[in-house]
Amino acid sequence: MKDLINYIAQALVDNPEEVSVTEVEGNQTSVLELKVAKEDLGKVIGKQGRTARAMRTILNAASAKIKKRTVLEIIE
Repeated sequence: MKDLINYIAQALVDNPEEVSVTEVEGNQTSVLELKVAKEDLGKVIGKQGRTARAMRTILNAASAKIKKRTVLEIIE
């Protein structure tokens, strides 16, 4: 999951070297924290949050296959 979000975010931003994804793992839920450069934050979120929503949808579909809930948080 971490690699998937990292790959998608690096494709979207102008500074792919500043993309970092950390995973906080729990019993039933994992939280992925995505950090990007300040000037790339708008590209990751998208207009009215559409890009972020699409990334969360892909993440939910992938995590449903392994029967584990995964949440994406975009950190400023």
